[in-house]
Amino acid sequence: MIKFLDLKAINDQYRDELNQVMQNVLDSGWYIKGQSVKNFEANFAKYCGVKHCVGVANGLDALILIFKALIIQGRLNEGDEVIVPANTYIASILALTENNLKPVLVEPDESSFNLSIKGIKSNMSTQTKAILSVHLYGQLAEDVSDFCKDNNLLLIEDLAQAHGGENAQGKKAGSFGVVAGFSFYPGKNLGALGDAGAVTTNDKDLADLISQLGNYGSEKKYHNSQQGVNSRLDELHTAILNVKLKYIDQEIVKRREAALYYQEHINNPKIQKPNWNVEVNNHVFHLYVIRCKERDILQTYLQDKGIQTVIHYPIPPHKQKAYSNWNTLSFPITEQIHKEVLSLPISSIITKEEQNQVINALNEF
Repeated sequence: MIKFLDLKAINDQYRDELNQVMQNVLDSGWYIKGQSVKNFEANFAKYCGVKHCVGVANGLDALILIFKALIIQGRLNEGDEVIVPANTYIASILALTENNLKPVLVEPDESSFNLSIKGIKSNMSTQTKAILSVHLYGQLAEDVSDFCKDNNLLLIEDLAQAHGGENAQGKKAGSFGVVAGFSFYPGKNLGALGDAGAVTTNDKDLADLISQLGNYGSEKKYHNSQQGVNSRLDELHTAILNVKLKYIDQEIVKRREAALYYQEHINNPKIQKPNWNVEVNNHVFHLYVIRCKERDILQTYLQDKGIQTVIHYPIPPHKQKAYSNWNTLSFPITEQIHKEVLSLPISSIITKEEQNQVINALNEF
């Protein structure tokens, strides 16, 4: 069986270092909001090219706290419209509705699956106050930072899947807008050994407020200036992330090499490969996603040949029961994408032998 993602093998590369730092945390006797968290926040901020990073419990909390803080600051108000791609994981939408903001779902660019300026322009209104740009599957969305500045819109990045992505000028994702939210779920390119997340920004006041909100609204112990929640990034997770952050760029290089091998060798007119410019580092291949009109038949066929695949995602947010009031909405491009996409095995440790088995199966389909 070719696993979709062998997390044990990925982490085994760094086993000795991970064991050592986990032992260090155990021996320290300090397990929440200690030196390891501070070190990771500083290291990740530097990596993303921003001044501030705030660790939180998970990627969804990162987004929820971002919007909560922007409302407290008066930069957004409940009921404001926020443009967000219709083609995204439901967490992007949950973060908005949790804060009583109005998601304006927009069809993605069909070549990248992400938001485009064209799509934003055709869905803006006088109530539009922010853009939530989702860098889906690891591919950076079109750069809308100048457009947002020109139109007095807040740009928030959803970076659950694109750690380490760069634009054509070499600027890291997480530094394009006002603020960005990250997930370090174990399967991410930079993954912890459990749920974990972070926020990056150049705005000190915003970073301080998000830090407070994630710690019960506490500015200092037992002094609560905000109505906050408990969303803290653990010492153990940051110890692990500090190790893996050292290797994230080489992990991305290996993923791109694997993606390029797929690009060059998959040859079947039934299968649409990712639209990727290999000259630009704007895709980190958290996922390698193909499209096929016979997707479900293809997935079963691959499973029978011992190849695991995953569908990201089978049901778009506007068709979920959680948002039943949207179920009658029609987003044809998004709905077609969700019927056709299939994620192939890809990682920093996938072998050419494994890839050749996947490629041969696909080409014979």
